[in-house]
Amino acid sequence: MGRIPAAGDAAAAGRGGTAPVRVVLAGAHGHGWWHLANLRRLHSAGTVEFAGVCDLRPVEGLPEGVEFSGDLVELIGRTGAEVTILCTPIQTHADLAVKALRAGSHLLLEKPPAATFAGYERIAAVAEETGLACQVGFQSLGSEAVPAVRKMIADGVVGRVTGIGAAGAWERSYPYYSRVPWAGRRVLDGVPVVDGALTNPLAHAVATALAVSGAGIDGVEVELYRANAIEADDTSCVRLRMDDGTAVTVAVSLCADRRHEPYLIVHGEAGRIRLTYTEDRVEIGGTSVTYPRTDLLENLVAHVRHGTDLLVPLERTAGFMRVLEAVRLAPDPLPIPDRFQEVGEERRVLPGIAQVTTASAERLALYSELGPPWAPGVPAAGTGAGRTSEERHAAMTGAAEWEAPTGPPGSAAETVALDVSGVRVAEYVVRAEVPVTSSPRPYLHPVRTLGGTAVTEAAPADHVHHLGVSVAVSDVGGTNFWGGRTYVRDRGPAWLGDHGTQRHLGFSWRDPAGFGESLAWAAPDGTELAREAREVRATELDGCWALDFSFTLTNLTGDPLPVRSSATKGRAGAGYGGFFWRAPGSARDRRVFTEDAEGEDAVHGSRAPWLAMSSAGWTLVFVQRADPWFVRAVDYPGAGPALAWDTPLLVEDTLTRRVVTVVADGPLSRAAAAALASEVAP
Repeated sequence: MGRIPAAGDAAAAGRGGTAPVRVVLAGAHGHGWWHLANLRRLHSAGTVEFAGVCDLRPVEGLPEGVEFSGDLVELIGRTGAEVTILCTPIQTHADLAVKALRAGSHLLLEKPPAATFAGYERIAAVAEETGLACQVGFQSLGSEAVPAVRKMIADGVVGRVTGIGAAGAWERSYPYYSRVPWAGRRVLDGVPVVDGALTNPLAHAVATALAVSGAGIDGVEVELYRANAIEADDTSCVRLRMDDGTAVTVAVSLCADRRHEPYLIVHGEAGRIRLTYTEDRVEIGGTSVTYPRTDLLENLVAHVRHGTDLLVPLERTAGFMRVLEAVRLAPDPLPIPDRFQEVGEERRVLPGIAQVTTASAERLALYSELGPPWAPGVPAAGTGAGRTSEERHAAMTGAAEWEAPTGPPGSAAETVALDVSGVRVAEYVVRAEVPVTSSPRPYLHPVRTLGGTAVTEAAPADHVHHLGVSVAVSDVGGTNFWGGRTYVRDRGPAWLGDHGTQRHLGFSWRDPAGFGESLAWAAPDGTELAREAREVRATELDGCWALDFSFTLTNLTGDPLPVRSSATKGRAGAGYGGFFWRAPGSARDRRVFTEDAEGEDAVHGSRAPWLAMSSAGWTLVFVQRADPWFVRAVDYPGAGPALAWDTPLLVEDTLTRRVVTVVADGPLSRAAAAALASEVAP
């Protein structure tokens, strides 16, 4: 190759006499070739002077005048380099970054910044000590699309944000993992590498989602899998609990049939934003805008010469490094059996993986919550969570219960139908497509009368966390299984990032009229607090039908498990929690009554053996004898027994409840409701 034209006096004069910044590149192979091309471009433009290359292997075709050395410190000293681009193996980043900074050079440090959080902290300490800049090579954060999305969020374009989901599915052939000794490794010669899908090839998905969120991380859940014969993950997901009460999920794989452009979705109560970060493209409300992107080396040069703010300073990547550290400390990736793969001559493919990653971004769910056959309900690794590698392997190879979804992986939701004499009266949503702030849980919706009138509502605008008919409790051992904000004594409702999940584990029996189900009640960090055995059955009556719903909750914590309501924390009358039925808010002529009381004020908190709620088109008669009634009829229609009306309920071992609800067309009289209640009484 010929000599690169000198970035001489003419170019300097064109920039007001400012000399080009002298730059050296450490690591010229692999991704280093991209930096070589970029250096040639910027050298020709007079922005930088391409001064040298450091590598342990010869680099062919270097332009004349470009120095070469196997010693980075020596090269920086010899060339007077003001900037070093560090594009070496992950496990070398911390040591070489420290050496370059101490040699007096600013840094463009390729992602990930280091293989451990401790390594990241070493670099940060030396950067602060020397006063030199360290820019991290997350190119997606150089895009103007990121601040544009953040402004849309700040301006309330999509309402309150409930979560951010990111997805990416690429393909990689076998040679990808044999190209260098550290590829696909978690550790090499006793030194951490952490070369997994989340932390290297698709690390931008994590970094971009964190940049859009802007919140701090309160907790990390990680699930790692591998289809290839490697140490690290090639298929993985993470869920981050943010300190603003939202969730950020990232689901990625290198085992797709082809490249699917990675993207993220901002879920808002009034809409959503889609950012395809590799294309700098933002879509919202049917419009699509592509934004410009600033080269990170050019930005670093502008910082060195003119004090321009860095786009990706090292401190901005602390959140990403927390995720990397969680991946590093997680159990080894779970092998995906060959029977779930397409094993070809060139690569391995997980059929439908792009749809599964999409479902994760849509539902803010982990793979184990979505139920692909290679991830059957395995809890995520996180603080206080997870199983041993042996237990996880047993689950993967068939020891765990798993049932195939009714639709393909990534379908909107898995549902089970309930019929009465051939009439479809209800659908049970097994895996809910709701944000984490709604405390995801199975629920019945729509539920209908025999005449076809809907008597449930899910995710209404007034309370988006109300989900048809479900078991929802505001506080079980400090975890919110109700959804929405958590009531805090002497403070009021607050977003705490404490939302739990009721995860479907399997059905013990099913027929057209009902089912038996097993569920796990998990805290935000994945810790399983309780197991539930649930039975639901539709029973035909004369001209109407009844929903028989029972559940037994088994405490797994080893200590008494407190069940609380907002009322137990000081919010008078807010004793909600337990079996809860949200009826349609559009219903006219709403009425609530018991055998001897009428109206919301009179029946709320009562211990009547039955409670009726009616409208112009339907009547519901709830029957149970264990708990006081929580009732709303004016602001919205909803009712259910209150497990902890005004004092906490301590579950030592098990808690069992049963509620039978008559579902009838039209308004019923008190006498008719009483007769039906007597007929179905448990």
